[in-house]
Amino acid sequence: MAYPLRSALFALDPETAHRATIAALRAWGSAGTPFAAKSVSDESLRVRLAGIDFPNPVGLAAGLDKNAEAVAGLFGLGFGAVEVGTLTPRPQPGNPKPRLFRLVEDEAVINRMGFNNDGVDAALARIATIGTRPGVLGINVGANKDSADRVADYAEGVRKAAPHADYITINVSSPNTPGLRDLQSRPALDELLAACDAARGATPLFLKIAPDLDRAGIEGAIRAAIDNRVDALIVSNTTISRSAGLRSSFAGESGGLSGAPLRDLARAKLVEAREASGGELPLISAGGIDSADEAKRRLDAGAVLVQVYSALVYKGPGLIRDILSGMR
Repeated sequence: MAYPLRSALFALDPETAHRATIAALRAWGSAGTPFAAKSVSDESLRVRLAGIDFPNPVGLAAGLDKNAEAVAGLFGLGFGAVEVGTLTPRPQPGNPKPRLFRLVEDEAVINRMGFNNDGVDAALARIATIGTRPGVLGINVGANKDSADRVADYAEGVRKAAPHADYITINVSSPNTPGLRDLQSRPALDELLAACDAARGATPLFLKIAPDLDRAGIEGAIRAAIDNRVDALIVSNTTISRSAGLRSSFAGESGGLSGAPLRDLARAKLVEAREASGGELPLISAGGIDSADEAKRRLDAGAVLVQVYSALVYKGPGLIRDILSGMR
């Protein structure tokens, strides 16, 4: 069902619509999120992970609010956790436009944004002004595209974010920074995670992997995460694969595919990660979650939490309340 303002937003190019959405959420948050439902959970929905109490198991995946501009407004939608970023040590513009595409017929999105962000310092300055938060704040960190030392970039991001975050996500799974996904493989991943572990203090660390890893790759990432004291694994990011049957004329655009076509792959990779981890590493599921039924399927398949993003484009801001209502 179309939500109010969908037609107006879809009349804009996707990146302009994204910026308009952030501006509206920022204004709503600054006004105290009037008319938002006050309860985002009940006791049956509370989750504890890595020593953190989540008011409900539905979080926002990184990428929507890259620069921590609209955190209060996003919590007003009902999220139990909001993950901002990906943030890099230095500001960077990202890849050339156009770099964001709606695949309307497929309820999907392709992006090749390339970690466009204002830099970690600017985002942390905004976070410092938020005050009391009704949910959990995650900060997702990455490396600058032109960095001479990507491990040092991640460690710097972790060190700076740690005093401000409830948890930090190490994002080595974006397909839009050349060579970044190579960091998912050992021994590079061990070196990276060891540096991040040394930089994080007591702040929990999560690792986000790609759905394009094979079983051996998933097993290696999990062993590296466990060996380096990572607290949870996010399965998964966008995919560079293209499922059969995509109908949109944008299906051939390069970048990471998210939304409904990612659903089966993301669910299958969650099951693989559960089997490979043997229960040693808590799992968070992302990719193609657009209903309470799908969220419950992921929890039943072994996830502790779920994350949503692309479905908001097609189902609107009421989606999170609908998912929570359906999970009670």
